Amino acid sequence: MKKVYIKSKIMVMALTSVVGSSLLFNSCSESFLEPDPLSFYEPESTFTTESGLKAALAVADRHLRSYWMNVSANTNSVVAGTELMFSDLAVYGKTDANVGSVNFDVATGLTPTGGASGPGGNDGNYINHFWAETYTGIKYANTILSYVDKVTTLDEATKNMYKGRAYFHRAYRYMGLVFQYGDVPLVTKILEVPKQNYRSTKKEAILEMITADMEKAVEWVPEQADMTYIGMVNKGACKMLLAKCYLATGQYKKAKDLLDVIISSSGYALMENQFGAFNPGGEPETWPIDRNVIWDLHRPENKLIAANKEVIMGIPDRGADSFIEFKTMRIFGPLWQNGNLKSPDGKTVEKYARNNGNYRKDLDWTRAIGRGIGTFRPTYFAQQKLWVVNGVEDEDDLRHNTTVGNWVKMTSLKYNHASDAYRGKNLMLYSDKDIYNDKGEITMRKGDLLCQDTIRSWFDFPHYKHFLNDVVREADMGAVDFDGATKGGTADWYLYRLAEAYLLRAEAKFYLDDATAVDDVNAIRKRAKCSQLYSGKVTIGDIMDERARELYMEEWRNMELTRVSYCLALSGKPDEWGNTYDSTWDKHSGTEVGVNTPSSYWYKRVTLCGAMYNKGPIRSANKEINYRMDKRNVYWPIPDSAIRANKRGKLAQNYGYDGYDANVPMWETWQEAVADEELTD
Repeated sequence: MKKVYIKSKIMVMALTSVVGSSLLFNSCSESFLEPDPLSFYEPESTFTTESGLKAALAVADRHLRSYWMNVSANTNSVVAGTELMFSDLAVYGKTDANVGSVNFDVATGLTPTGGASGPGGNDGNYINHFWAETYTGIKYANTILSYVDKVTTLDEATKNMYKGRAYFHRAYRYMGLVFQYGDVPLVTKILEVPKQNYRSTKKEAILEMITADMEKAVEWVPEQADMTYIGMVNKGACKMLLAKCYLATGQYKKAKDLLDVIISSSGYALMENQFGAFNPGGEPETWPIDRNVIWDLHRPENKLIAANKEVIMGIPDRGADSFIEFKTMRIFGPLWQNGNLKSPDGKTVEKYARNNGNYRKDLDWTRAIGRGIGTFRPTYFAQQKLWVVNGVEDEDDLRHNTTVGNWVKMTSLKYNHASDAYRGKNLMLYSDKDIYNDKGEITMRKGDLLCQDTIRSWFDFPHYKHFLNDVVREADMGAVDFDGATKGGTADWYLYRLAEAYLLRAEAKFYLDDATAVDDVNAIRKRAKCSQLYSGKVTIGDIMDERARELYMEEWRNMELTRVSYCLALSGKPDEWGNTYDSTWDKHSGTEVGVNTPSSYWYKRVTLCGAMYNKGPIRSANKEINYRMDKRNVYWPIPDSAIRANKRGKLAQNYGYDGYDANVPMWETWQEAVADEELTD
């Protein structure tokens, strides 16, 4: 069967007119008050036909991209970077911007009234975006669920298929909300009039509800092989989300058994060999790629093809109608070309266009690795310590391998200034000699630092994850700022793939004291051609390290660390340092750092592994950057705007933030919350 990629330039405004006023959480601009022909769509006619349901479902599918890719005009950041910034794997890198983007423990850093402060246009973070857009996605799902039974032309099985996909979308959003924000309002239907007396619902109750919903979805939603479109919710994706629900509700045996099915009897397989089309990279003479399975696996043009047996569900991003630019090379790459890096002779690394007389094809770094600006930079842990297994840095690991071209070390790049005596030699962090001026005076001593800003301009990175073809600039011989996937390109992304199923099963086995968890972690390592494998029992730290190696820029790292923090408290199992947790795991504040410091597992990973937060000022670019994180930041604050809009009720604020009150009543069960939805005053 021919597969078609979903496109959804369909009745978006009609959908907005139906659901836009149903939630108190999203503000509306004056333009929504002006007459608009699309506002004349009536929900009773639009969504009582199958075409209306398809439109709503297509919008929900497309909306998933809003958690990774930048849907606004801002090109300096992307949504996915926020999840990395609140984790052990990355920090905010723009040293010339507002310190509120790195200092979350102070009064102005992360607050209910402002989210996380930072430069205008959400240049550093998208915390407020997560709140608003997640409830927008819930609206789309609730629209389908509210109207599907009114479509009289559909049989029961088809209605259930629509319900199952809508359950997935709603559960996916709530899984994110409860591990980013904790106890949040539960909204399950489209209301006829605005509601201003919501209560928060306990996360345990929300998790119970979405688990029950996903059990139905797994039964009702078809396999991808039985579908016409790629990018729609399928049975495999439903199973993956249900497995996470089982983990989050302490049903570890059910999670393990379901993951057994996904791994062994659902038609998926880890990709072990080269496949699909070979993309040689931006400029092979500058940065050659020795073709390998990891490189092929992460080419966007290979992610959703039939030959890829590892993909469970992907996010299509291609075509003129619905493409969203994904400037990964710009946002995640180092700022190497602005004068921060100099050779011992004082010459910069240059961006020479192909029509420039000083251009050399073997030194074309802007096309090879992109014109980075260092908005987010990997921690020292993510660059170095993460790759040490059994006390040995595994140089064979394809995910960290410079020889094949997958991983870029700054010292592998070369100086290229036309008049530089060091042209063609590898970059150095420190001068290799004393430098004298015309008067014989020493201007630089051997061992002096050659990089002015080591935070923003000097870090190693996974090229195989960053590199996307910039087709707009590739067509322009005078272009120098290669950014990533631009209009006309392809930026397909993974939502779920089989490698994560192995690591989720390892986690389930860890809670079950099943020693074969090590086999699942090693399966991923063997595929990456690692020489170092784990032996004996793996710790939760080993599993989370492997997730970091395998799923960087794919998983929501902050959310997953918080979910695991919750699972450790439920299970009573120790972390890699021997700490156990109880129900107070998310009720700590302060910034002290230590293996045995009372805090969440999330906080320990961020401060002990990431090792850039709460370590004191770091001097870079003639500035002192103080990366600070508080224990309370395990949850982001509930936005004050949502609390104030809920005029006839009171939402619970998270521990440690202004407005926290342990006595604010919350719904203990999801059934109570659902019953209350009809009571609008």
